[in-house]
Amino acid sequence: MTQARTGAPALARTRPELADALAARPAGGRAVVMTMGALHAGHLSLVREARARGEQVVVTIFVNPLQFGPAEDLDRYPRDLDGDLALLTGPDLLGEGDVVLAPTPDVVYPDGDPGVRVSAGPVGTVYEGATRPGHLDGVLTVVLKLMHLVAPDVALFGRKDVQQLAAVRRMVRDLDVPVEVVGVPTVRDADGLALSSRNAYLSAAEREQALALSRALAAGRAAAGAGHDADAVRAAARDVLDGAAVGTDYVALVDPVTFEDVAGDAGALSGRTAVLALAATVGATRLIDNSDVRWA
Repeated sequence: MTQARTGAPALARTRPELADALAARPAGGRAVVMTMGALHAGHLSLVREARARGEQVVVTIFVNPLQFGPAEDLDRYPRDLDGDLALLTGPDLLGEGDVVLAPTPDVVYPDGDPGVRVSAGPVGTVYEGATRPGHLDGVLTVVLKLMHLVAPDVALFGRKDVQQLAAVRRMVRDLDVPVEVVGVPTVRDADGLALSSRNAYLSAAEREQALALSRALAAGRAAAGAGHDADAVRAAARDVLDGAAVGTDYVALVDPVTFEDVAGDAGALSGRTAVLALAATVGATRLIDNSDVRWA
C-alpha cells in the first residue's frame, strides 16, 4: 500500500543541499522521476507510481540544454518552479522525507559544456534522433549524471517519449547502471490527446488539429488487428495525419527494444507487438505520440 506523506519535500538547488537531503539511505528504496518541469497530470502519474515503489521519492526539475538543438525552444520552454512544487506536494505525492532537485545548468555542468557525453548509439540516429541530431545523446548524458547524483533504486519514465525510454533502457543495460527502469503508460485527456508540456503552445483550433495524432494511432492499431501487413499499418496512420493537414515528420513502426523498423505480412508478425510512433507539427508546435500495436 502506498504510504501517504505529510509536510513538504526538501528543495535542493545545489549538490551539497542534495547530499544533505539524501544523507540517510531509505530502507524501502529510493525512486526518481526526472522532469523538465511545467508539470501536468502525466508527470504526477509517474510520481504516484514512484511513491508506490520507493520509500523516498526524488523528482528532478531541470531544463537540460544539451537536448535542445540550436533552432529549438530552450528559451521559451515553460518554467514555473513554484507551480510545480505546489502540484507535487500532497498525501499521495511528495511530503517530508522526499526531495525535489531543481538545479541550474552550472550545478549540473560545473565545468560548462561537458567534454564527455553519452552516445545513444544506433537508436539515437533514427526518427527523433534523425530529426533532432544529438538530442538523445543529451538526454542520456543528463540522465546518467542524475542517476549518479541521486543513486536511485528505480527510475520511472513516461512511455509517451518511447524512443527516449528505449535509449535509457539500453544505456542502463550496456553500462551496467544498477537502476531498474520502469515505463509508465501515457496519460491522455478525455478526447485522446496525450498530455505534454508543449500542449500549452497550442491554440484552441490547433489543439483540435492535434487530435489527429491519437486518431492516427487508433487507425494503425485497427489495421494490425484486421490482419494487415506492416506497410498497411503505417499507411493507415499516415492517411489520418495527411487528412488533418498537419506537418507529418515521421510515421514509424518499430521494435520496442531496438527501435529497428518492423516489416512483413500479418502471418510473419503473428503474436508480435510493435510500437507505432508519430511526430507531427501542429501550427508551430512539434508533438510526438505512440502506441503499441499487436497482430493476433
